[in-house]
Amino acid sequence: MKAVVITQPGAPSVLQIAERPRPNCAANEVLIKVMAAGVNRPDIKQREGKYPPPAGVVQDIPGLEIAGTIVETGTSVTNWKTGDNICALVAGGGYAEYCSAPAAQCLPIPPGLSFIEAASLPETFFTVWSNVFDRGNLKDKEALLVHGGSSGIGVTAIQMAKALGHTVYVTAGSDEKCRFCEQLGAARAINYKTENFSTVIEQLTGGKGVNVILDMIGGDYTPGNLRALAPEGRLVMINTMKGKDVQVDLGLVMMKRLVITGSTLRARDTAFKGNIAQNLQKTIWPLLASGVIKPVIHTIFKAEEAAKAHELMESSAHIGKIILSFEH
Repeated sequence: MKAVVITQPGAPSVLQIAERPRPNCAANEVLIKVMAAGVNRPDIKQREGKYPPPAGVVQDIPGLEIAGTIVETGTSVTNWKTGDNICALVAGGGYAEYCSAPAAQCLPIPPGLSFIEAASLPETFFTVWSNVFDRGNLKDKEALLVHGGSSGIGVTAIQMAKALGHTVYVTAGSDEKCRFCEQLGAARAINYKTENFSTVIEQLTGGKGVNVILDMIGGDYTPGNLRALAPEGRLVMINTMKGKDVQVDLGLVMMKRLVITGSTLRARDTAFKGNIAQNLQKTIWPLLASGVIKPVIHTIFKAEEAAKAHELMESSAHIGKIILSFEH
């Protein structure tokens, strides 16, 4: 099969097309003919040699989310059959013409969505559900602040939380991105280059603060996050793009009874990810089918243009998802 491989750690140019053996299909897996694969920030880190896949996962082919058609099912798989069109969360190997995936981590493609659109769903939808609703316990009519509102994670979190009845605030890096986020459902998008987000949140909430913050930035955002949280608020970390070593005002944490938590999804086991898939299919997939939540695709690249896709992601000029197409 044809695959996009990391020839050595480094810049986007290290991504090259190569021939690789077609993956085997374990008892609890399905083998998928990949039509499209999503591009995500962990792919960048893996390419740079900073985020290796878990043991047992293909090491030189990145890619955490795919959409395509099942061509083989493992001996213990009963809920999928050959010919089913699905999208799937995988721990690696997604930038290829074929990829195996645990059956429990697969979801049907919502009616009316293309392979391209379906490939944009798994990584961000699994991540947002796990961190905002499970770990962050966003409930009732609570308010959410999402940093990086125009990212793949951001556009997913805005739509998902808004559809489930929550007020969503976001930060983004340009007026254009802010307006897009507001059109998507954010109650207010804050341009972090011209505004102080914690001050704006204080004004917007009448000094109450937000209940949950989903943060992929870290670094010097941390003091502002703690100020912006309401009493009993939850700060959920999913990346540290501005650094992992920070100063935390523990007095503020105690006084406001805050929870600081976070997670990475890639290394979690299939049972954990399968539970998220079930929750998504029950709660969120009907909203995709009805058009209440829509995939946001910025650019589609051919597989041979994977380096350009990574360059675009690193520039942060995109709004929504970047996709590699394996369709011919």
